[in-house]
Amino acid sequence: MKFNELGLSSEILESIERVGFEEATPIQAQTIPLALDGKDVIGQAQTGTGKTAAFGLPTLQKMDVSRGIQTLIIAPTRELAVQTQEELFRLGRDKHVKVQAVYGGADISRQIRALKNNPQIVVGTPGRLLDHIKRKTLNLSNVTTLVLDEADEMLNMGFLEDIEAIIENVPETRQTLLFSATMPDAIKRIGVKFMNNPEHVKIKAKEMTADLIDQYYIRVKEFEKFDLMTRLLDVEKPELTIVFGRTKRRVDELSRGLEARGFNAEGIHGDLSQQKRMSVLRDFKNNRLDILVATDVAARGLDISGVSHVINYDIPQDPESYVHRIGRTGRAGKDGVSITFVTANEIGYLHVIEDLTKKRMSPMRPPTEKEAFVGSLKSAIEEIDRTIEQENDALEKFAKSAEKLLTNHSPEELAAVLLKTLAKDPENQAKVEITPERPLTTKRGKNNRGGGNSRGNRGRNDNRKDRNFKDKYRKDKKFYDKKRGTSSEKKQGFVIRNKGNK
Repeated sequence: MKFNELGLSSEILESIERVGFEEATPIQAQTIPLALDGKDVIGQAQTGTGKTAAFGLPTLQKMDVSRGIQTLIIAPTRELAVQTQEELFRLGRDKHVKVQAVYGGADISRQIRALKNNPQIVVGTPGRLLDHIKRKTLNLSNVTTLVLDEADEMLNMGFLEDIEAIIENVPETRQTLLFSATMPDAIKRIGVKFMNNPEHVKIKAKEMTADLIDQYYIRVKEFEKFDLMTRLLDVEKPELTIVFGRTKRRVDELSRGLEARGFNAEGIHGDLSQQKRMSVLRDFKNNRLDILVATDVAARGLDISGVSHVINYDIPQDPESYVHRIGRTGRAGKDGVSITFVTANEIGYLHVIEDLTKKRMSPMRPPTEKEAFVGSLKSAIEEIDRTIEQENDALEKFAKSAEKLLTNHSPEELAAVLLKTLAKDPENQAKVEITPERPLTTKRGKNNRGGGNSRGNRGRNDNRKDRNFKDKYRKDKKFYDKKRGTSSEKKQGFVIRNKGNK
């Protein structure tokens, strides 16, 4: 569907055209008309389906630039808050809409000064938004639109109480738009408690489970992973790759190891400064980096296109994290490849993931050193051909030196030296040691083919975390059940719209 069919103003349509959007995605086509009518909407769609524009375009159209804060957007991470700010700024440039992002890890005094300039839209993370509310540097009394973006991620990260505290400071007469990739009961409870008869727009992303992503797994020992990954990169020759590691230490070691092996790679995780993280992401988006190494938390909400390969160096403990990971590739009609490394006692997690995605991963035979060397040679030859084609004129100043070399050496010897310089010889590559991580405990149940005692392997901290989460969930459930009343009332307030891709 074209954007000019959705009831958007000519001013907004001009911004859309300049930004380069052509056709509305399913979530945009179904959400924008409802939002323009002032209705509360729950939009369910995977990351990368255009949710920012889905809530941003109708919000910008209704904006009165003569007034202060009219829209509050709550996002789970700093990266998503900044990306949302940047996209809304581009889309609202013609209307001169001011958008301000507030998030932790940045100078709060600078944010306070920016808020005094009366932006029309504020997008922020829950903790920093609460901080500004308590300091009375953020006045939400005139907010007419509240947006909860990546709501399931915010709940997973433990932000439920913060979100409730923020919403208490927003007028009840507002319009509320909630977007989430999944729809757990806690999200539905938010809809019942804080929204007014919301319409539920559900878009199933075909590319999550179907044809656009080729999903593979490789059974591997922990100490074999790094060498295997670099061989894969030499053989597959991906355009842009994201490598997911389980811990911050893992990300640091992998990015340093890849650089030592001659790959153009950098990593992001929560301990890096905001400036550094944004710099790395900018380089990756602008093709100045070939490989981005990231933790799940650092990569949440990232709007990155053009990724051809996702490598799960560590299999995720949460199967839904796998869906988010592979959703970085296979976008915009392009094919993508995901490759997951699995140790022997993590096979249970693999089967749980397959049940969620409704697709079996194909086993992949790991490439040999010889195959990796052949792939590296091929890349070197392609680079030489490309350089000669693109920079032929610039090579003239080297002609005399080349002639002198040819008098002393054969063309075959010179070509061999050039290939040795450009290609990666496995015999001479840097030795890289990656600190072993404890494998995930084996999943129990019908999918468990590995056996083992789950509770004994997990460790006290994990058990305590699980108990705390379950206790908090039971407490929240009792609270919301009491608020809602009988179970028959749970279903009120939702109009289901399943017009999306199936």
